Amino acid sequence: MSTQSFEIPAEFREFADKSVDQARNAFGTFLNGAVKTSEQLRNSATTVQSTLNAAVLKSLDHTKTNADAAFDYVQRVVRAKDPREAFEIQSEFLKTQFAAFQAQAKEYGALAQSAAR
Repeated sequence: MSTQSFEIPAEFREFADKSVDQARNAFGTFLNGAVKTSEQLRNSATTVQSTLNAAVLKSLDHTKTNADAAFDYVQRVVRAKDPREAFEIQSEFLKTQFAAFQAQAKEYGALAQSAAR
């Protein structure tokens, strides 16, 4: 029996070597992209979470402010000496609360814009 030696052609080895290098580079690029995407998602989640937390705290602050204003209003109306004074107190309360609601809406808008960035 004769044994023939089998030799891989140099061109095929070079092609295979280049293919492995290209595959390694492509996989490295893919992994780098996956890591960057993961970091961006984490940063986005952190931003959303902190913005949501700020919105909850702002809501609690606004709730307290609005409740205090309502209690003050009721107390003033109860102490009014006549219907005219009660009406003036009511008018003043409505004006100040409308302005407060506008300011609060602007604050929520600013929070929404910061979350969108």
